[in-house]
Amino acid sequence: MDYLKNIIEKLQSKKNVFLTGGAGVGKTTITKDVIQHYEAEAKKVAKLASTGMAATLINGQTLHSFLELGIASDLDELQRNGKLEISKKTKKLISCMDLIVIDEISMVSDTLLDMINLRLKQAGFKGVVLVVGDFLQLPPVVRGYGEVRFAFEGASWKEFSFETVELTHIYRTDDKYFIELLAYIRDGFVDEEVHNNLNEYIKPLPEDLSEFTFLFGKNNSAAVHNKNQLEFIESELFVKEAQIIKHVKTAKDIEIERFMDDARIEKELELKIGVPVLFTRNSWNYFNGERGILVNIDSSFVYVQKSDGVVVKLEAVAQSKEVWKEKSVGGKKEMLQESIFSVYQYPIKLAYAITIHKSQGMSIVDLIIETNEIFAPSQFYVAISRSSNPKRLNLIAPKKQWRDIVFVNQKALEFVKKIF
Repeated sequence: MDYLKNIIEKLQSKKNVFLTGGAGVGKTTITKDVIQHYEAEAKKVAKLASTGMAATLINGQTLHSFLELGIASDLDELQRNGKLEISKKTKKLISCMDLIVIDEISMVSDTLLDMINLRLKQAGFKGVVLVVGDFLQLPPVVRGYGEVRFAFEGASWKEFSFETVELTHIYRTDDKYFIELLAYIRDGFVDEEVHNNLNEYIKPLPEDLSEFTFLFGKNNSAAVHNKNQLEFIESELFVKEAQIIKHVKTAKDIEIERFMDDARIEKELELKIGVPVLFTRNSWNYFNGERGILVNIDSSFVYVQKSDGVVVKLEAVAQSKEVWKEKSVGGKKEMLQESIFSVYQYPIKLAYAITIHKSQGMSIVDLIIETNEIFAPSQFYVAISRSSNPKRLNLIAPKKQWRDIVFVNQKALEFVKKIF
C-alpha cells in the first residue's frame, strides 16, 4: 500500500487521520513526507507536539506555545489563568492553517486534547488534523501521583473522528525472530518462551565497552558513564561550544537553553580523537543513531569514520526556533514563520551512553540496556526497539522478574487492540 498517497487522499477529503504503528515502522518519515507535500503546494502546516523534545523531531513547536495555553493542564486551569478566551493573534494563526500535525500523540492527555479542540473551535479552524504516534510507547506526563489519562479517553477524541492508518513493516531490523519478540514486548506479554528469549540477550559484558552504546533510564547515569569512558582516551580534549545567533532582540537565554535541551544539542561538546560518536540526525550519508569514530578535528570541521570505512566531514549545523508572525507580503497581511534564534552545533554526541527518552527516533547497532533503570510502562519496549542488530544487543540482568519490566498501560493496550 502507498501509505503516503492514502493519508494525503484522506486529508484532502477533509478527514482527520491517526497515523500509528510500533517502533521502527517509519511514522516520522511518512509524517515529514506529508508535511513536505503540503508545503510544496504552499499550504500552511502547524507542526506540533506536547513536549519540546518531540516537537524538535519534526522541526516544530509545542502545543502549549502555538495554542497559547500557558502552563494549563486542563480547561479549568486555563480559565483560572485567564487564558480561556482566544486572542485575536492566536485565532488568526490557527484559522489560516491547512493542516495541523500533532506528533507523539501518546504523550497528549485527554484534558490537553480538550484544550486543543476548544482552540480549534474558537478559531473556526477549517483545515484537517493529523495525529501521529503509538499509544504503546511513551505515555502522557502526569503531575504528582495523578492518573494517566490518554487522548483517546476524552470526548474530544470521538469528535475528531480520526481515520486510522497503521504502519506495520519494521524497517529498523529484518530479524524475524526479534520482530516477533518485539511484538510481544509491545503488548506487555511475557510467558515462559518470552522470558527465555529475553534471557538469551543477557551476556557477559565485552571488555571494550566503547564499542557499545548504553541506554539508561536516568540522565545522571548516562552523564557519569560518558564522562568516565571519555577519560580513558588519552588524546587531547577538544571542546566545541554551540554557537547561538539571535535573530530578534526578544530571544531569551532561558528559552534558548530549554530549546537546546529538547533538541539534544550539547552546549559544550567534549570530544577527543578516537572517541565513538552517534549521529543525532538524518542526512544523505548517515542516519540518526548511526555510530562512528572521530578521526580528526580542526577549527571548522570534525571527521567521523563510519563502520563501512567512509569518512564523513561534518560542519556545525543549525537548528532554529521558529514562530508564526503576521507580515505584509505584497500589501497583503499573511502569517509566515520567522526564526527567533538559531543554534549551531555538530550533529553528533558521545556514543558511550544515552537516556532511553533521548533515544527517540534512533536506530542503534551496538546496544546495551540497563534493565534495572526501567520504571515506566512501555519504557523497556522503547529501549529494546532501538536495536537494529539483535546480534549486538546486550541486556543487563534484571534484579526483578521480566514481567515487572515488560509492562504496558492496560488502557492503552485495550484501546490499540480495539481499533485493529
